Amino acid sequence: MPDQHLTLDAMQVVAYQGEPGAYSHLACKHTFPDWTSIHCATFVDALQMVERGDAYYAMIPVENSTAGRVEEIYRELKRTQLYVVKEHFEPVNHCLIARHSMTLDQVTRIGSHPQALAQCDANIKALGAKSQAMYDTAGAAKHIAEFDEPGLAVISSELAAELYGLNVLKTFFNDTIGNTTRFLVFSRQQKMPIYEDGLTYITSFMFRVRNIPAALYKAMGGFATQGINMLKLESYMVNGNFTATQFYVDVEAHFQSSSMQAALEELRFFSEEVRMLGTYLADDYRSK
Repeated sequence: MPDQHLTLDAMQVVAYQGEPGAYSHLACKHTFPDWTSIHCATFVDALQMVERGDAYYAMIPVENSTAGRVEEIYRELKRTQLYVVKEHFEPVNHCLIARHSMTLDQVTRIGSHPQALAQCDANIKALGAKSQAMYDTAGAAKHIAEFDEPGLAVISSELAAELYGLNVLKTFFNDTIGNTTRFLVFSRQQKMPIYEDGLTYITSFMFRVRNIPAALYKAMGGFATQGINMLKLESYMVNGNFTATQFYVDVEAHFQSSSMQAALEELRFFSEEVRMLGTYLADDYRSK
């Protein structure tokens, strides 16, 4: 059933963080090729577009195979009431990009989002250049297109180079082959798929354990007992309180399966709060 709070203009709109040409933009184009992609300044802005009904989905990066998790997303999950309805894995081809007047031997500084800098750290050092943190990969490309800063090149996508009329000095600037970012698609409505044998499902949720000895061990025990594969367990502090730890979890199970329900019953007994984020089909990338 369509979300009655959405305008007709928002029914095929997906929001993402970053300037046009960002990897989030590429993920939108590859996942929803016929939809309108709208760029936002921050992750919060993209999520809020969905919450207001100005976009149907938000495409949000949560982790990278080289640089690890996108820290700020997990803090924001606590503040949003949106659901996860899909995952997408986007291969990352970082390019070293500069104005057409600059050559590789003139590069002394390399700017980009901190995640991209981390993913290219060894290659940056091999050039003898210094890293310069910038708010976004595509935004970095836009910056050097608008401002001629001697010695500054940026890490961004080939799409960004094309959009902003820049020169690609080096392709595959990543430190490792197979660099990939995992995205989650957020929606106002929960869209739980009907269970079918032979398909792989992921359920994502957050919880906070009670402040008792071995609470995490006991809370997670049901998943081991039920033979449920845990794909991800992330911890982070809540409001700066060292005694209140929030956990984010991905498990390979459908929410409605009997084994999952039994595991959740045990989890809830040892937790102060459990919030289900969604059940969705595992991306085909996981089986490669």
